[in-house]
Amino acid sequence: MYLAITIDVEEDNWSNYDSDPVLTNIGKLSELQKLFDEYHVKPTYLITYPVATDISSVSLLREIMEDGRCEIGAHVHPWNTPPFEEEKSVKNTMLFNLKRELQYKKIESLHEKIRRNFEVEPVSFRAGRWGFDQTVAENMFKLGYKVDCSVSPYINWQRDHGPDFSNCTPGIQRLYLENQEHDHFLLEIPATIGFLQPNFNLCNKMFNTISNSKLKHFRMIGVLDKLKMLNKVWLSPEMSDGMEMIKLANSIKREGYVFLNMFFHSTSLKAGLTPFTKSLEDENIIMKRIGDFLKNMTINNVKSVTLREYGLSIHEKANKAGIH
Repeated sequence: MYLAITIDVEEDNWSNYDSDPVLTNIGKLSELQKLFDEYHVKPTYLITYPVATDISSVSLLREIMEDGRCEIGAHVHPWNTPPFEEEKSVKNTMLFNLKRELQYKKIESLHEKIRRNFEVEPVSFRAGRWGFDQTVAENMFKLGYKVDCSVSPYINWQRDHGPDFSNCTPGIQRLYLENQEHDHFLLEIPATIGFLQPNFNLCNKMFNTISNSKLKHFRMIGVLDKLKMLNKVWLSPEMSDGMEMIKLANSIKREGYVFLNMFFHSTSLKAGLTPFTKSLEDENIIMKRIGDFLKNMTINNVKSVTLREYGLSIHEKANKAGIH
């Protein structure tokens, strides 16, 4: 199996869309990178516009990148990525809700800052707040992106003005693009979310049936979770402990999938910035969860890759096969 670790490297301002960006959490990446280095893991840091334009943040991340210890990709937060042509609203914090042309301008704006300040052509992408659809994919493709990781399987974000991924699986897909020849594609590597029980499709149908019923579904889902009859788990130290993530990895493998994508926010490395890390003790817990998982993956010979490494290898194989 392969393992990518994708981190949304972003400003401190969690869910505060009107304030000026603050970047105190970025310093925590030095400690995190030491943990990755210990286990010979290369993360993919997906950075926002404020990070890509901050001298201190660029200096820290560029040094790691130039040592060959990470990849730098793009993470668009529409509310702080120019140009600012849209009406300010919660709905418009989702990139896919913006007009096609404005989506492109914002992605291009961040893309150019990364290219200029890191002297690298980014090829990996995640939309802020998971705001991704086919139109976003097409705009990414125009700018040369090869890999997206914006899909969160089995999750419906429509209550938050977002996309519905409730019927998507953790499997890698080739997204073929409108107005392009059929031999051009964007590789979708979803965030890893799945079930601890066999047969993900059946588990998802059960979960959706309960969630959409008029019953007190949250209580029922909670009971099934405690009884270990229906456990939906995120491969994220923000949501799951080390053992849960290890069990999920085993379940993913059993279902026949070959790729794990661990994901979290840089802001969760510092207490008080997200709901997941409220204290200094929580900071230690997050790091321990990551370390426990990486130790197990190392023991089981799971191969660490960046999105760039894996994505470009797939595109290269397709080219050699005449598929492009």
